[in-house]
Amino acid sequence: MSEVPAADVLVVGAGAWGTALAIHAASSGRSVRLWARDPARAAAIEAARENPRLPGVRLPAAIRVAATMAAADLVLLAVPVAHLAATAAWLPDAPVLVCAKGFEVGTLRLPLETLAAIRPDLRAGVLTGPNFAGEIARGLPGASVVAATDAGLRREAMRLLSGGALRLYGNADAIGAQVGGAAKNVIAIAAGAAIGAGFGENARAALVTRGLAEIARLALALGGRATTVAGLSGLGDLVLTCTGAASRNFALGLALGRGATPAQAMAGHSHAVEGAASAAPLLARAAAAGVEMPICEEVAGLLAGKAGPAEALRRLLSRTQTDE
Repeated sequence: MSEVPAADVLVVGAGAWGTALAIHAASSGRSVRLWARDPARAAAIEAARENPRLPGVRLPAAIRVAATMAAADLVLLAVPVAHLAATAAWLPDAPVLVCAKGFEVGTLRLPLETLAAIRPDLRAGVLTGPNFAGEIARGLPGASVVAATDAGLRREAMRLLSGGALRLYGNADAIGAQVGGAAKNVIAIAAGAAIGAGFGENARAALVTRGLAEIARLALALGGRATTVAGLSGLGDLVLTCTGAASRNFALGLALGRGATPAQAMAGHSHAVEGAASAAPLLARAAAAGVEMPICEEVAGLLAGKAGPAEALRRLLSRTQTDE
C-alpha cells in the first residue's frame, strides 16, 4: 500500500477536524497516521508537530503525518463533502467512519451515499455530533455518535476511539445522523442572521426549535428516525452550532444579519462553511422527497442575495398558522 507503516487509525484529511480526531485517537492509546494531500504540508506539520489550523496544540508522539495513505484497522475520513468522492478512491481496504457533514452539490447525496457509489466494498458509518475541533484537540469533554447499520463496525470503532474526554454513543440510524449533521449548519446561518439583525434571543430560540422540526421531517422522509434527530447528532449539534462562538455557520449568518453581502460574509472565512455549500442541495433533496423546509429556504435566499433578513423574517411570520 505505502511506505508508511500500518496504524491502528488512519485519519484522512489534515484540517482542524481531522487533526483533532487524530489527537483524540492518540490520546486513546492508538497509533495514528494523519494524511495530508500536499506532501509539503504533511512534511511541515510533521516537522513542527503542530497544525497551523490548531495553533498552540502539539501533536502527540503517537501521530505520524504523511502524504501517503497507510493500512489501518479504522479509517476516519475527514475531508469536506466536496472532496469525498475524489478521496474515497484512494482509501485502503478498512472500515471507514465518514467525519464530514453536508449534501453533495450536483448529486444531492449524503456522505455515506457518496462513499457507497465510489467504494461499495467498504464497511462504512459516520462519526458525528456537537464537537468543535479546537475543544476536542485540547482534550475538553464532549460526546459524539458512531452511526452505522453494521453493529460490528459500531462496536469496533467505539473500541478503537474510546478513551480521553470524548464519550461515544452508538446508533444504527446512519441516515438520521447524517441529515442532522448536514441540516443544522443551514439552520445555524439563520440563527446567526437573526442575532446579527437584532431580532433577539426569542427569535433564535424559535428558529432552533422550528429548525429541528424541519430536520426531523427530512430525516423521516429519507428513512431516518425521530429519536436520532432528538439526540447528539441532531438537537445536540444544532444547539452547539446555533450558539457557539466558534461556529463558522453562525458567524456567517451573523455577518449577513449585520448587512454584509454574501460575498463579503464569505470572504471572512478561510475554512469551509458547510451550511453555505449544503443549503441548495439540501433544499433540492427535500423537494424531491416532498418535504417543506421554510427556514432552510430563506437561508438559501439570503446566501443568493435574493432577500435580506427582515424580508426573510416577514415571510416566515406570514406563513399559514398551524398546530405545532
